[in-house]
Amino acid sequence: MSASSVARAAARIKNAKRLVVLTGAGASKESGIPTFRDALTGLWANYNPEELATPEGFQRNPSLVWQWYDWRRQQLLEVHPNKGHYAIVELEELVEHLAVITQNVDGLHQRAGSKDVVELHGSIERFSCFDQRHPMKDIEFGLAEPPLCAYGNCRSKLRPDVIWFGEALPEAAISRGFVECEEADVILVVGTSGIVQPAASLPFAGKRRGAFLVEVNPEESALTDACDLFLKGPGGEVLPALIEAIKKMEL
Repeated sequence: MSASSVARAAARIKNAKRLVVLTGAGASKESGIPTFRDALTGLWANYNPEELATPEGFQRNPSLVWQWYDWRRQQLLEVHPNKGHYAIVELEELVEHLAVITQNVDGLHQRAGSKDVVELHGSIERFSCFDQRHPMKDIEFGLAEPPLCAYGNCRSKLRPDVIWFGEALPEAAISRGFVECEEADVILVVGTSGIVQPAASLPFAGKRRGAFLVEVNPEESALTDACDLFLKGPGGEVLPALIEAIKKMEL
């Protein structure tokens, strides 16, 4: 992360009317939340994603899948937003319009204070029933089996309100994501591998409409070559540096 690159990115952001921040698993990993693959360790090391994160896996063994997500949800009680999350909140005060589009399911952007968050992959803190997707909330921890839906006479098993492998993203969320990126002056891509579709297509949709792409990542990703600037480093270091650079321009 060179000072000149940070200054260039800061100048672009300062002059932007519409900014999109697109975040992936790396943004949460700094808070101590393992990526999906990294979480398949310890008690869960012998399971594969098809068993734990597909509709078919849930139908075969709902108690196993429920306990896996219950364990992950409990992890959220022990973590907090990091400096990168809080820097994104500060950016809201420095630009006319900012939307956060995240692939993460942990709610850390909202806990940090971000006001406009589009969750492409849902939230591990919400629930819906398997058959009808009736929304449910306030589910206690430590249940061995998924509760049943209490909506009318549904009685379908509850599941985490996240997007599993093989499922389509919520139409409203992905549509909003494309609209925001196509209207953005700058897109800040933070901590994403750039390989998970359709989220990986969002920066390109913006670039085709003239958006300036800035990537923040410890290592290069599948998106790096398409970006106008690459700021090497974790979001918790790079984003606060961007904030400081923008504020200095205002003096």
